[in-house]
Amino acid sequence: MAYSQPHPRLSLLSNSSQSSVDQFSPTSSSTRFSVPPTPSIHSTLGSVKPPSGPRPNIYDRNLNKTRTSEVSASAFTFLFSEIVQYTQKRVGGINDLERRLNTLGYRIGSRVLELMAWRAESSSKAPKREIRLVPALMVIHTQVWKAVYGKAADAIEKSVENADEYMIIDNDPPIERNISVPRDMGGLSCSSFTAGVVEAVLDGLGFPARVTAHGTPTTQHPCRTTILIKLEKSVLEREEMLK
Repeated sequence: MAYSQPHPRLSLLSNSSQSSVDQFSPTSSSTRFSVPPTPSIHSTLGSVKPPSGPRPNIYDRNLNKTRTSEVSASAFTFLFSEIVQYTQKRVGGINDLERRLNTLGYRIGSRVLELMAWRAESSSKAPKREIRLVPALMVIHTQVWKAVYGKAADAIEKSVENADEYMIIDNDPPIERNISVPRDMGGLSCSSFTAGVVEAVLDGLGFPARVTAHGTPTTQHPCRTTILIKLEKSVLEREEMLK
């Protein structure tokens, strides 16, 4: 699936781009996923003490206290690469692989939205649900992206030709940094996982849409990805009524 000719668009929001990105390596004959090196840990016998009691259950942790916790980039990369390779062996083509990654991302997105809603309700501030489209897209651009990837997306754009299409731009998607796409799978976009996350959040907020991911590389940003959001007709009709 390629997206070499994006629709003309009007930029709604743009952040400063990052200075360096990793490039695709099209020379590999099979999909390879590189795990960033981690510093070695040297220990001597007897230096590590066994736990004195039972290990705490992860489900007993306070969700508000873990909101600033970070996941190792190496661990995330390794896990995601294993998911892609496991799925790749069980599909018949690129479209099927992207569809399954989208389905996986949808499951994650529904849980991310539930967690964000719970934290907003339990905080001192009064929780707020966005009922207009652009503020809802801003929530995804900033809060959802930070919750999943630790950073905000780079821009939100609206299609000039099609009123039902919006785009979220990420110049350096974290899940694409350590992926080498082979020549025979040049149209593959592993950001279909992110598209699934976005689709789940939009559905949960009451803005049903079909979301897909497309590689739109530039000279400065070889891994640049566009998340294309195609809204259902009912969303546009409601937006007209709320004006």
